[in-house]
Amino acid sequence: MKKTTKIQKPVRVVATSFAALAAAAVLAACGASGEAAASDTEQKGGSGQVEAAAKTPAEVLASTAWETTGAVDQDGEEVPLEDEDVATFVGWAYFDGDGTFRMYELDDNPKMQGDWSVDAAGSTRHIVAKDEAGEVMFERDSDIVTLTEDEFTYRVFPDEKDKSVYLDIVHTPTDHAEPAS
Repeated sequence: MKKTTKIQKPVRVVATSFAALAAAAVLAACGASGEAAASDTEQKGGSGQVEAAAKTPAEVLASTAWETTGAVDQDGEEVPLEDEDVATFVGWAYFDGDGTFRMYELDDNPKMQGDWSVDAAGSTRHIVAKDEAGEVMFERDSDIVTLTEDEFTYRVFPDEKDKSVYLDIVHTPTDHAEPAS
């Protein structure tokens, strides 16, 4: 038995080493700079969630229409969508792959439109809200807490000077047809 054990150990070490070398070769063939790893798994900003994905964070955001379905405060307590600090963020959101977006109130009235982007890490969404003439009204960066095909949650701060108080605005996919403009 001892001879078998002695033989199996080196075989396991060789097999494990071979597997590690094969994985390194695959990463090297794909570009190795972390981009290959990013295409296999996406690190979700702020939440530590990792999800196997073939889509970039921007592609995930543009893959569906989103509905605001909840809000949670810094203590993990649910906050009603009617709350004055949340209501501004409630509605339907449509992010197009060309970097444009439209948002509507839940009664289908237009809320805002403009341009959007998500950083490569999927940790920040940037929007540029524009009026009907295309003039910039405001820009906003939001920390992304979760971005998967099942949930898009970003963080807002009612008082930008106090980062200890925040609201996570939760969106889920919807099949709600985009209102006609």
